[in-house]
Amino acid sequence: MDGILMSRKLISSGSDFEAMIGYSRAVVDGDYVFVSGTTGYNYDNMTISDNVVEQTEQCFLNIQKALQEAGSDLSDIVRVTYVLPDKTDFEPCWPVLKKHLGQVRPAAMMIEAGLLDDKMKIEIEVTARLTCPE
Repeated sequence: MDGILMSRKLISSGSDFEAMIGYSRAVVDGDYVFVSGTTGYNYDNMTISDNVVEQTEQCFLNIQKALQEAGSDLSDIVRVTYVLPDKTDFEPCWPVLKKHLGQVRPAAMMIEAGLLDDKMKIEIEVTARLTCPE
């Protein structure tokens, strides 16, 4: 198992939950970056907007930060999954999704499901290719 872990690069957001639950913000493995479900928390000031569109924008800022640390970018995303507690909140987010992924057009899926905290209105998970694999 050590050999498997040696080929991986773990990316952390610094969240205490990563250590408590046992996950990473992102994992680089081979030519891909797998970014965990990401919510709209602003980790700079530990706040979250009550607006789903603003949360969606913050999700992409958080995802971009993890991708950059991994050696990738939003333009390298090949798959995206959106999870929303209320499916009627999805359509208002479409302009933000188009802004960030409209040219990329990854494979996508939307799921309606409860999230960990009632303040969370959207969670986004992505898979991206490495921009320059080692």
